[in-house]
Amino acid sequence: MKPFLQTRDLAVGYRNRTVLSNINVQVGPGELVCLLGVNGIGKSTLMRTLARMEPALAGSIEIGGADITGMSSYDLARNVAVVLTERVAVRAMPAFRLVELGRYPHINWSGLLSEADRDIVRDAIAAVGAEHLAHRDINELSDGERQRIMTARALAQRPAVLLLDEPAAFLDVAARVEMIATLRTLAREQNVAVILSSHDLELSLRMADTIWLIDGAGHLHIGAPEDLLTDGSIAAAFSGPNVAFSADDRTFKITSHPHGRAFVDGPGAAAGMARTVLEREGFQMVHSPEEADVSVIVTAAGWEATTHSKRDRGTSFAELARFLRLQTEF
Repeated sequence: MKPFLQTRDLAVGYRNRTVLSNINVQVGPGELVCLLGVNGIGKSTLMRTLARMEPALAGSIEIGGADITGMSSYDLARNVAVVLTERVAVRAMPAFRLVELGRYPHINWSGLLSEADRDIVRDAIAAVGAEHLAHRDINELSDGERQRIMTARALAQRPAVLLLDEPAAFLDVAARVEMIATLRTLAREQNVAVILSSHDLELSLRMADTIWLIDGAGHLHIGAPEDLLTDGSIAAAFSGPNVAFSADDRTFKITSHPHGRAFVDGPGAAAGMARTVLEREGFQMVHSPEEADVSVIVTAAGWEATTHSKRDRGTSFAELARFLRLQTEF
């Protein structure tokens, strides 16, 4: 299948500094790509270069087989839509009017929207769950609400490639998950190649078809989330002196353990909660009570904890945390 977007030996950066080089990637129709990396590593620079908002230092970018440097602004707008984190200055207008601007690369010489265009605008607003915002002044919206409208504008363009720089940055947790799930659905249903940068590592690993990971040395790792988890690339890029990324449960774990070792036994979900409490309080998990400074047994009725010198029980995890804080030495 022919890729919608492809780069060949691409280098991005600034006139006196190359940020990333030798980038050879391709994205097919219906594919959701998440671009990951720590702050300042070059994610936004790469996204802006793919959108032709910054010139490439070397190499080429092709959309549908055509080099973007040879595209007119109208051709580029018909094929590529962009949502950035920067706040765009817009005069007072209803939010739906801003979404309508996404249709202008497609309208004829009259400059008027057809009923089909208006249907596309309504669909785009509905896709991001922003129907209740459609008639509000764009300048009265919160950052998160505004981001929804900007994403709807991009969807209204009906592009081949959709580029989003931190699209969920201003959204609350539930809305963030919903937004990324919506983009994944739209990628499939509308056959759009979606590329988004994100700081939400766990959500990206669960939702993306492909991960582009920029490591600390400026190298780009490409693969399915499971492949980059398995080969250690994710853990190497995001682990630090006191935290490590666990491939098993796709989350961060504290690696400093000043209070010793702990063992937990009990049913799955409850035992997992107890382990989280213990790790947060500075304990390292071990596999047997003989190795542990504190052992916790979790049951349906609560928990029972045993140290070398004390035993206690309780019914809530808050009580367990308080008990652990009192145990400064064993």
